[in-house]
Amino acid sequence: MLLIDSHCHLDFPDFDHDREAVIARSQTLGVQRMLVVGITRQHWSRVWNTVSNTDGLYAAFGLHPYFLAEHQDSDLQALREQLQGYQDQSKLCAVGEIGLDFFLKDLDPARQIHLFEQQVAIAAESNLPVIIHSRRANAQVTAILKKAKLPRAGIIHAFSGSYEEAMEYIKLGFLLGFGGAATWARATRLQSVLKRLPVESIALETDSPDMPPEWLAGQRNSPEQLPQICQQLAQLYGISPAAFAVQTTANVRRLFGWTN
Repeated sequence: MLLIDSHCHLDFPDFDHDREAVIARSQTLGVQRMLVVGITRQHWSRVWNTVSNTDGLYAAFGLHPYFLAEHQDSDLQALREQLQGYQDQSKLCAVGEIGLDFFLKDLDPARQIHLFEQQVAIAAESNLPVIIHSRRANAQVTAILKKAKLPRAGIIHAFSGSYEEAMEYIKLGFLLGFGGAATWARATRLQSVLKRLPVESIALETDSPDMPPEWLAGQRNSPEQLPQICQQLAQLYGISPAAFAVQTTANVRRLFGWTN
């Protein structure tokens, strides 16, 4: 069973003491590829250092809305230059993590929208998919994406919206990322949405070290958990974990143009 973790943060200090071992164990368990997603300009070098010398690891660079206070307008030009500098590197595969977070009230919505719109435009210029963070902002994110008309779509990370919101993203060609949050017994609304969605539009992810599955409550998450997450989510579709793995892996390969 081959899997792709389409969203993780293996560069975080949480993994400094055993990063190589976690990656090795994950790959032994069948997690053949992992996308390490950037959050701030200061962290892009850390992301690249994590992926550059390890087979199966890939990078995305972006400005995460949660860290709004750390972002400067000059970071947008730095992002453009960063993408240009690595454009010939096969390990660069997306712009992210970018988006809108209207759940946290102290994050200025207007500034978030400005940075998000600019990063979507940079992704379009660079012909790269986007990895999007959206909390309480699906209507606004969808409107921006419709206007942008990206040449390549992307993934809505940790999707938690309604079925109708999901279908709006799917109409735009986006995959919807699901991981540990959907394994919790109390996540009945999220599970009811997921099982109605076409499996051709699903990407698996962990968001490691965050968003642990229920069996890992309060502990560090890692890509090692993806096979068990796959098994549990496959039950919602009434298909085998192997079949679910084949389809979700094919979805992510298609998005990033991976042929092997």
